[in-house]
Amino acid sequence: MFRRNGKNYHCPVEAALDVIGGKWKPLILWALGDEVMRFSALQKALPRVNAKMLTKQLRELEEDGVISRKVYPEVPPRVEYTITEFGRTLIPILHALCDWGAEYLGVNGEAGQCTTRKSKKREKGNA
Repeated sequence: MFRRNGKNYHCPVEAALDVIGGKWKPLILWALGDEVMRFSALQKALPRVNAKMLTKQLRELEEDGVISRKVYPEVPPRVEYTITEFGRTLIPILHALCDWGAEYLGVNGEAGQCTTRKSKKREKGNA
């Protein structure tokens, strides 16, 4: 038995899935990439997730140290999200998931299948 942050796990895979599992957490991390994003930008990047669920998933990722949340004392309040150094360790895993998904879908080799926001910007700039 393993213990972390007050939770018990039977194996490391269970702990990993607790942190990044679910429908939205990997997509939130993928959308963030190396970017600093506000809540509204995340909503636009993930149009199928409602605001309540996005807020919940962001809080959980923050609690697990995967993302950081910075609140600016302005009116209206401005909140920005970024991936932490610890969270960046998940990027190769997300790329592997993308590659696996592409193979599963039979879209290997198609341009742009697994691009993050930053790499999409670079592609547009070089086109």
